[in-house]
Amino acid sequence: MLQFTEDFEPGSGRSVIVDIKEELYSAKSDFQAVKVFDTVAYGRMLTLDGIIQLTQFDNHAYHEMLTHVPMQLSNAKNVLIIGGGDGGILKEVVRYSSVEKVVLCDIDPYVTKVSKDFFPEFRDAFEDSRAEVIHEDAAEYVKGKTEFFDVVLIDSSDPIGPATVLYEKEFYQNVYNSMKIDGIMSCQMESMYYHPEFIKEKVTIQKNMFKSAEYYYTMIPTYPGGSIGFSLCIKQGSSLCSARLDKNSLDTGSNPEIIDSLKYYDNKIHDASFVLPKFIGDVLC
Repeated sequence: MLQFTEDFEPGSGRSVIVDIKEELYSAKSDFQAVKVFDTVAYGRMLTLDGIIQLTQFDNHAYHEMLTHVPMQLSNAKNVLIIGGGDGGILKEVVRYSSVEKVVLCDIDPYVTKVSKDFFPEFRDAFEDSRAEVIHEDAAEYVKGKTEFFDVVLIDSSDPIGPATVLYEKEFYQNVYNSMKIDGIMSCQMESMYYHPEFIKEKVTIQKNMFKSAEYYYTMIPTYPGGSIGFSLCIKQGSSLCSARLDKNSLDTGSNPEIIDSLKYYDNKIHDASFVLPKFIGDVLC
């Protein structure tokens, strides 16, 4: 049987091995190798440069946690998605009736094309009248933008290749400038098991820039170590944000009609995701 293998960190001696029914798509864009597989256990799977980006089996654990943790703390009207060309984050954002405009900026049009062709569950989000899809360098796109976005969601791939710039201090500063005074940013922040020093470095940069920056995580079996983390960064905060960060009032401030439709995220998970194992808590303290 055909198998796909993704090695974890060098020297770890561990890999993700996925049994494949069929390779559905393979192409080399200007930026990366894009492939789609039909797997035995996980449904369809998208990979970029040999790294698993999503599967139909568990992508909700990633997309819901990157999106709804910040969105539940805001009545966002203007949202920016950086990366996320597959449309998984876009699908979650357009659930919110408060959103008037959502810009998705991903450098690689191949990812969007492939997602529309092979992942029909994301297709409708691209057709939402509030959505604008831009294929350009997001690091350049945010330059010069000031106090426009309520929420910025950075769905970046690993910090290699075209995504490297999305983890630099200058980029975070430009994103900060693009956000309204009470804006919130959430971004992909790697595995607590394999990248603790990387996480510490980037979250420290964010803590020195934003009013607050906190690491949280989700469980997703097809990613290295079975989990992936995010950082939640609040520019200055608002009364709504402060209230919903209060554990006792998140229930009344949230959107129950949205939460009831989800698979992973709810109010209890929101709180629990910030409770870190001691080993990563000690690194970040």
